[in-house]
Amino acid sequence: MPAHPFKWLPSQRHKMAFVVLLITTGIAMAGLQVLDGYLKTDAAPRGIVSFEFAGSLSNATAMLASWDSQARIAAGLSLGLDYLFLFVYAGAIGLGCVLTAKSRFQRAPIGMTIGHALAWGQLGAALLDAVENYGLARVLLGAQTDLWPLVAFWCAGPKFVIVALGLAYVLIGFIVLIRWKIQ
Repeated sequence: MPAHPFKWLPSQRHKMAFVVLLITTGIAMAGLQVLDGYLKTDAAPRGIVSFEFAGSLSNATAMLASWDSQARIAAGLSLGLDYLFLFVYAGAIGLGCVLTAKSRFQRAPIGMTIGHALAWGQLGAALLDAVENYGLARVLLGAQTDLWPLVAFWCAGPKFVIVALGLAYVLIGFIVLIRWKIQ
């Protein structure tokens, strides 16, 4: 069974670290939501997520053209804040997977292995997010090539899948916990 990425942290501190990371994730998410409000236009109906999935320079340029100077500043701040966010959400979801594996799947080695693999996966998602942010920053700063919107696009999709799988694992663990307590 593979070790999880939080072996360096004493297991009695996992829950406290999870709570701190979860709270920090919530605060960062709130900040990102505020900034995202400036980015929603007809060309970018989902704000920064639309920009992440632009996929081509022409689409990204249309989004940039739909943003005024305040929105462009908000986009830059959003990308900067997302560099903090990627550490805290990956940590929170990864630790959530580890805690779920430890508490719900002790007697199910496959469940434990999946949880540990998903915890490692969150680190991969964070790396994809960092590369995606770099590509978006290059576009925001005026890069005139399809390379950076494509890099962002191909990093965003797998990132969201990995994050969703981690969240689903933690949610399933929570549902199992509730069912066991009810019975």
